[in-house]
Amino acid sequence: MRIAIVGAGSIGGYLAAKLQLSGQPVTVIARGANLAAIRANGLKLLLPDGTEETAIPDLATDDLTAAGPHDVVILGVKGQQVATLAPTLGPLLGPETAVVPAQNGIPWWYFQRCGGPFEGRRLESVDPGGAISAHIAPERVIGCVTYQAAELTEPGVVKFIKGNRFTLGEPDGEKSERVMALAQALTNAGLKVPVPSDIRTEIWVKILGNMTFNPISALTRATLGEMISFEPTRALVAATMAEATEVASRLGIRIRITSEKRIQGAAEMGSHKTSTLQDIEAGRTTEVELLVGAVAELGRLVEFPTPRIDTLYACLKLLEKTTCGG
Repeated sequence: MRIAIVGAGSIGGYLAAKLQLSGQPVTVIARGANLAAIRANGLKLLLPDGTEETAIPDLATDDLTAAGPHDVVILGVKGQQVATLAPTLGPLLGPETAVVPAQNGIPWWYFQRCGGPFEGRRLESVDPGGAISAHIAPERVIGCVTYQAAELTEPGVVKFIKGNRFTLGEPDGEKSERVMALAQALTNAGLKVPVPSDIRTEIWVKILGNMTFNPISALTRATLGEMISFEPTRALVAATMAEATEVASRLGIRIRITSEKRIQGAAEMGSHKTSTLQDIEAGRTTEVELLVGAVAELGRLVEFPTPRIDTLYACLKLLEKTTCGG
């Protein structure tokens, strides 16, 4: 299996290193200082016990044409970058190439291969003007939900903090040969890779946390532990999760985990800063549309008011605009 990982940041770099170290050759698509560091020193993975591992990718390049077609292309970039990236992916895509978007939030393909009244509907918040779906055909997509906490501490160096679950699923629920083969490759690399029959439910389980903790942390500069230990923000988290749960329910999703259990899981992360807070502190644009804007758009679609979600969205958008020029 030929696997290309586009973007060697915290998650893309972690996946590339784990796969390569397991003996699975990987092509890493990176650029700038990150690419230069990977070419010179390999991908360095810093582990929680203080040890370090170095993976030498089969190929590290910024030239997609030179890389050529692969069996699987994993998109390790942030969600807000996919619309710009999608038109450039052609050289990596053969007739049967699968594309695995490893982004947080509601994905652009949410209503692709789902059946039902919203089949094929495009979400403007995550696929503005159809910029992504015009270049990545629905049949290519394998959905995924990542649960890794990691940071790119410097070019070519990924600090792994916690979490090795990487859930995969075909949008139509099929246990296809390709999804099972990719799951096996990732399992061989040391990840836990469940393949559920409904990947969208898994997306909602994760987004319950992302669409609450991430914007609140960015707005308050608080860690997960601080946010949850302060009763007013803990109550806000729970109430916002309740709005999202009802939106999901109206889309036919039954979230099996309670909001309280989701909050407790986040509390175990303690002083961890969310990726959105890290983006704001670094002056980078955020995943606000995928994490919050898309849930608000889905609320309008199913005609359920989401005042708390709308408020977090407006405040985070303004923060991004004033901080990052977004």
